[in-house]
Order: sequence, then C-alpha cells, then structure tokens
Amino acid sequence: MALTHIFFDLDGTLTDPGIGITSAVMYALAKFGIEEQDRTALYSFIGPPLLDSFRDRFGFNTDQCFKALGYYREYFEAKGIFENKVYPGIPDLLSSLQQNGLKLVLASSKPEMYTGKILEHFNLERYFVFLAGSLPDERRSKKSEVIAYALNSCGIHDTSAVLMVGDRRYDIAGAHENNIKAAGVLYGYGSREEMKSAGADYITDTVQDTKQLLVSISSAG
Repeated sequence: MALTHIFFDLDGTLTDPGIGITSAVMYALAKFGIEEQDRTALYSFIGPPLLDSFRDRFGFNTDQCFKALGYYREYFEAKGIFENKVYPGIPDLLSSLQQNGLKLVLASSKPEMYTGKILEHFNLERYFVFLAGSLPDERRSKKSEVIAYALNSCGIHDTSAVLMVGDRRYDIAGAHENNIKAAGVLYGYGSREEMKSAGADYITDTVQDTKQLLVSISSAG
C-alpha cells in the first residue's frame, strides 16, 4: 500500500526546544538543591517522558518525580514553552508533503496542552490533520502509546502506509512496536550510533535530506 500518513515527533524534529526544556529542568532541580550549570548535560531530557528522566538521571523516587514535574511546568508554562525555534526548512518540508497528498500527524510525548500551543505559535498547526501527545498526568507518555493512540484516532489499520520521523531512539522503538517503519534525523538530539542501534529504517542528516527521502518514498508508492 502507498504511504498515506507521516507521523512526526516534535522536540528535536520539528523544533529545537533545547533552551526551554533545559531551563525548566534547571529550575526544577534547583528546588531540590541541585545546581546543574552544564546545559548540555540535560539534553537527555529532550525526548523521553520527564518522569522517567528525573528518575533515571537523578534517582528521584515517585513522589520526587511528580514534585519535579510540577516545578518543571511552573517554568515551562510561564516561559520555557516558547524558548524554542523551528528548524530551518521545516515549513517547506511540511508544505511539500502536504502538497503531495500526505496526511501529517504529530506524535509527541509532550502533553497535548503544550503541543497545540507550540505549533500554533509557529504557524505549523495548519499542516497537521491530528495532534497526539501525552495527558496532563503523564499517562500515554511513552512514544509507543502515543503512536498507538494516533493510529486508532485516525482510523489507520494498515501500518505499512505510515512512516514515523523522529530524532531519538524512543521514536524508532515506539514506531517499531506499532509495526511502523521509522526515519531517524540527525539534526536533532540523537546520534547516528543511537539511530543505528535502535534499528532506524532510514537515517537522514539534514532537514533537506529528510524532505528528499520522504518525497521519494511517497512518490515511489
């Protein structure tokens, strides 16, 4: 079956949220007396569910994780949400795919209450037929759950007609758990080694490379 839908991750794939996310994490950690000056050391928070990151990176227990999440959102909702920028070439990429008849779906572990605002702020929401994200209480935050929700909500039964695009191993694994092929992009926060070890079906270096790949695949169908 020809490709009909392309699922996109948000952070590190469509936009670069590095400043906003790491600043919010720094704000949350400071509430626990943890001072982290190296912003790059917190890039691991970009992609996976936040509760998992606070647990795995700093050893927080469940109660501490939820408190940290609350502090994170204090900063993020007030300021961090728009400390963000669209990667150059993304509007053209989305427009080209849309013009080729593909339906675009957002599949992000970020809460839906944020994803819509971010896409609207950057005038990107017009390219998408559906936005799938996590719930405010962090349910449906694993990428496999988000993708499954998007598939069900869009009434997609043939997963061979879908391709997932993301920058972290969670995107690749989440797609494969739903029997979907995945393309890993290297202009975000994942490395080539991460994409290879995750088993990405395609790997692209730049936004332009990604556009050429997706247009080629859709045309071949």
